[in-house]
Amino acid sequence: MIHLRGKKFTSIFVKFAASFILVGLIPLFALSLFSINAFTGYVERYTTANLQQMVLYMSYNLNSAFDQYNEMSKIMYTGRYEGFVESSSLNQTYNVNELEQINNIPIDSFLKTVLYSDPYISSVFFVRESDDKIYFQDKGNRGLDSSLLPYRDWRRQMNVNPSKVAIFPTHPTDYYGDYKGNVFTVGRNLIDISGKVTVNPKVVGTLFIDVDVSLFNKFFKELNLGDKDELYLLDGEGQFYFSSRELSDQDKEKIAGQSEKGMMMISEPIPFLDGMLTARIHRASLFQQLFSVRVTILIAIGLSSIALIIMGTWFSRRLSAPILKLMKQMAKVESGNLDTQVEVRSNDELGRLSHSFNRMIDRLKEYIDEAYIAQIKQKQTELNALKSQIRPHFLYNTLEVIRMNAVDKDDHEVADMILSLSNQLKYVIDYGEEKVGIGRELDNVKDYFYIISVRYDQRFEYVSDIAPEVDMNWQILKLSLQPIVENAIQHGLKRKGRGTVGITVEKRGLDLVVTVYDDGVGMSADTLARLNLVLNDAEAPGKNVGLKNVHERIKSIFGEPYGIVINSREHIGTSIVLTFPILEESAPERTEV
Repeated sequence: MIHLRGKKFTSIFVKFAASFILVGLIPLFALSLFSINAFTGYVERYTTANLQQMVLYMSYNLNSAFDQYNEMSKIMYTGRYEGFVESSSLNQTYNVNELEQINNIPIDSFLKTVLYSDPYISSVFFVRESDDKIYFQDKGNRGLDSSLLPYRDWRRQMNVNPSKVAIFPTHPTDYYGDYKGNVFTVGRNLIDISGKVTVNPKVVGTLFIDVDVSLFNKFFKELNLGDKDELYLLDGEGQFYFSSRELSDQDKEKIAGQSEKGMMMISEPIPFLDGMLTARIHRASLFQQLFSVRVTILIAIGLSSIALIIMGTWFSRRLSAPILKLMKQMAKVESGNLDTQVEVRSNDELGRLSHSFNRMIDRLKEYIDEAYIAQIKQKQTELNALKSQIRPHFLYNTLEVIRMNAVDKDDHEVADMILSLSNQLKYVIDYGEEKVGIGRELDNVKDYFYIISVRYDQRFEYVSDIAPEVDMNWQILKLSLQPIVENAIQHGLKRKGRGTVGITVEKRGLDLVVTVYDDGVGMSADTLARLNLVLNDAEAPGKNVGLKNVHERIKSIFGEPYGIVINSREHIGTSIVLTFPILEESAPERTEV
């Protein structure tokens, strides 16, 4: 058989199926891969171009926003908001230091006007140059801790070019106390231009405008960034004005100007900052839908390939199956099994070959019958004759002769033991019965117990209690009580030395209940639990084979609700309850022996 199976995979049918599959798979794979590459290339180019256009549009909007705040800071000079007047002829030094005004209005009113001129401005500061007095307006009515306000550092940076607006990158607003929001700050010096022009401009004070970074979020939401995408706004010196996630200084140094595997970088300039808006897009997330389409196409290719393989295999098997079956039957005949036939399903060459094989088997069987069957039958007859000499009645008659011999010698105890043993043998060897009347089973127990009591010098006593309503012809499982009585003697009474085994029979509803009890040593709760587990778990190993055998036989013959229930208490005794349905005993067929 191994030889035949090995050749099966090198047969011409397998080669035919392989050729059929390859001819179909190669064009399928080639066309599918070309289609996938063309489609994915187009989608990637379109997606990248669209994303580039969106970043360009965003950079334009951000640059316009910075220009807007630059123009807003110039109102200290132009006075174009809220009815301000031209201030080029005013003495700003006198106006700020003596009158505490900007453009002829109080500084606090000027700051409040600036504060509410734009929804993203969160607070406005003006620091007077002469005494560092801070004027402050805030939308949230938050307290200002001037010691934490870094205006001195900011002014030092602005001293490089006093007349130019300064943009300070995103930073936390720790100077608001517990509030930890992030802003970027626009700073512009107020220069007194009323007098003579000097080499070093005369700075009267500095205006600082805190702009909430939610301004950036308004623009960045248009990109619909994924969880793994990143967006950064950097100035020409590499300072981060905004990032889509929290970054440490080490991360900032690593990210600035660098590409990363699996990330696509798109950058557009921000002229106002002389910086760049950089988007780092996670390729896998960006083209996730494309990957899904690709996977779908690959699954379709896989299913088509599987269908093609199945069809090729099925076609090959249809051709090779009759020949393989014939080869298997020939192998059986070769091993000596002639009880085989090949099913003929067609009239073609394979059908005629199968028919010829069947005729050959029939002729071979006829030849074997002629040569050997007669001799085999003769041997079988001799064997049956030998078996017939050993009959149960021969054993019964022998035991009866021995018993009568004991009676003649007045050894009545031995005679009674032989009679009990004979009765037991008749009861046990009477094959074909699974259910017997309760009376017959109790008689067998009585015969068994008599032998046991003689063997153990009458140390054990047997009692029975039959309820009046019990019909002795009601059926129970044959040989169900004797193993339990034997178990009670072996495990309960022998260890105690003496005791009593009792049997009660009663009717409970529609059931016949038999209880076998003893006053032996009993068993512990753990032992009882293990025994019940063995009874109810068919796979559980155990030593109480007799009990388990009786329990499973009862369930098998009478049904699942019936069987054995064990109760026991250590040093008190054990009781085993057997439950049967009430069935009338049918008249037994008797054979004369």
